[in-house]
Amino acid sequence: MAKGKQSIQRKYHLFDAQGKILGRMATEIAFILRGKGKVDFAPNIDAGDFVVVVNADLVEVTGNKKDGKIYNHFSGYPGGVSSISFKDQIKKDSRKVVSSAVFGMLGKNKLRDKMMGRLLVYKNVEHKHKIDVTH
Repeated sequence: MAKGKQSIQRKYHLFDAQGKILGRMATEIAFILRGKGKVDFAPNIDAGDFVVVVNADLVEVTGNKKDGKIYNHFSGYPGGVSSISFKDQIKKDSRKVVSSAVFGMLGKNKLRDKMMGRLLVYKNVEHKHKIDVTH
């Protein structure tokens, strides 16, 4: 029997980023967004859960990545490359750091944008979602 949109049960998972390593947390989040932990997982069905990440300002990285990691953005125009370091991006908007890490962990396919729509990242502890599972 094929799954319809009505039969997909989605839960809310809470991740507290305080003191967590960015990449390791991103792999766990991508696993949940994709729905791989569910019994009825199918790679062509978008049946993953919602993920709420709090305390994005307090996420950690290992080694020299605080100084050495660079985020690049290209506007498409000549000379349109802009770069920002990890520590500057954390000060500017830490939500983009977490979103970028999870985006890179998800499969490069048509379902990725839908999965990213279920990732909710907050700078501090305050959020308005009813949490089912805490990580």
